[in-house]
Parts: sequence; structure tokens; C-alpha cells
Amino acid sequence: MKLLKSLNLRGWLLVGTAACGVVLAGAVATLGSSARAGAALEERKLPMKFSWVACEPNCRGWVSAVGIITADTPKDFEEFSRGRQLGGATVVLDSSGGSVNDAITLGRRFRNLGLLTTVGISLQNRGGQGARPAVAPEAYCESMCVFLLLAGKKRYVPEAAHVRVHQIWMGDRADDARAASYSAQDLMIVERDIGRLAKYTFDMGGAGDLLSLALSVPPWEDLHELDAGELKLTNLVTTDLMADVLPHVDISAPAMAELGPKTQARFGAEPEQAAKSTKTAEALVPTGTAPATAAQK
Repeated sequence: MKLLKSLNLRGWLLVGTAACGVVLAGAVATLGSSARAGAALEERKLPMKFSWVACEPNCRGWVSAVGIITADTPKDFEEFSRGRQLGGATVVLDSSGGSVNDAITLGRRFRNLGLLTTVGISLQNRGGQGARPAVAPEAYCESMCVFLLLAGKKRYVPEAAHVRVHQIWMGDRADDARAASYSAQDLMIVERDIGRLAKYTFDMGGAGDLLSLALSVPPWEDLHELDAGELKLTNLVTTDLMADVLPHVDISAPAMAELGPKTQARFGAEPEQAAKSTKTAEALVPTGTAPATAAQK
């Protein structure tokens, strides 16, 4: 797959394939055609975009977060949230992951706002004027998206959603991780960011099992999809009721395009850590028709 070197990530990216989606309770979700599913995949390959989905008077509405987490994502969210009363709102994630450090920054902002999280594809403008927005549950939340999901004060994952994890890795060596060479500095960066991720996980109320599962899957293997038992074991799910995160919304599974090759997430130094470690990774955004991919295995 051809990749565009258009973004600088000041963080590592975790492996991911499709995108994470926060599912909402309330509207009936139907894509209507495979073309709509293809459009969702295209959006996942771009830098994360935030939009407000209004559904008054039936429900409060929700935040749609679709795409790859980059160094600009925390700033973009701040710009999006300016002037909006987002406290206690629900975020619907549809993401294949991205920068480790920037996902941590964004996740802490989510928690400070008391946001709720779920996985899904937000559907708007269906069937002309008067049609209610909906959420399709058959979405993907992978790599660092999983840790954004963890940031929710309440967290719901629909049965049709796919939550998948993988190790974090040096982005510039993700294409052939086993054959690449690594310096002591590289190892320091990896261990440093694993430490940051571990602290964040526990701060958000996650279990050590989440880190154990993610760090046991090397970049040359397929992502591990968490089953219902593992979602509860890792504390990624806090409720089995969609109404706890999206009251008055119904969800039905739409037709989805097939999952493309997995993405390799990458590590990198945060801006404020530049004096301690200047190594960064370059975000590679794909241009093909498969989900966002930074490296293929």
C-alpha cells in the first residue's frame, strides 16, 4: 500500500486496522449500501476529525471521532470543544490508532471532561431531511484507540464492534521489525513510553491485563481481538447497557466493507520531552482503499 509521509507524530503508534467508534444509544443504524461502508474506511485513513452529531429532541447528541491520532489531534480537539458544553457527552470512536503520547494526552482530556466512550460509526444525513442520525456498531477500535476508549468515565462496547490490540514499536522499523537493528537509545524510548502507557492505564482504571495482552502481540503477528470476557477482564467495559452512554438510541449492524491490512502504530517523543529524547516517528497515512495502515505485515 502506498503511504503519504504527510504527518509528524510526536508519539508512538500502536498496531491497528480498522477504526474505533464510540457507539450511541438511540438511532437506528443502517448504511444502506457498501458504498457508505467504503466511505467510512476512507475516513479512518485520515487524521482524526471531530464532529458534533445533533439528534435533538430525541437525545442530546454525541461527538464523532474518526481517524488516526496524530500530533495535531489534541489541539484539534481543543479547537473543536471551544464554545461547546461537552461535559458528560459521549464520544463515538472509529479509529485504527496512532501516536501513543498524543493519545495519552487526548485521553486525559476526555477524562477531565467526564466524557463517555463507545465504538461505532456515526451515520448522518440518511434518507433526506428529517432522518434521524444513527450509530452503526460494526466498527473497529484498534491500537491506541483502545486506550482512548479506556478514557471514558463510562464505557460500552457493542457486540458487533471489534476492539484489537498489539505491541507498540519503533515506527521507522515497523516494516521489518525482526530484521531491524535497535540501539540502546531506541530501547530507552520504548521502555519509557511503555511506562507512560502503564501509568495512564492505571490512572484511567484499566487493568494490567490490558497491557499484558497488548504487549504480548509482536508487530509481525495479527492484532489480537478482545472477546467479551477480555473486555471485562481489562476493565475496558464498565456497562452492558447502551443506554448508559447513549440513552434513547437504537443500533443495528450495517453492511461493512472487509477489513484491510493491519496498521503498525508507532512511538515518538512528546514535544515537552524533546530535551530528553529527540527521536520521533513519522506518521504514514495510506492512500489506498484499505483501513489506515502505517506498516503492513
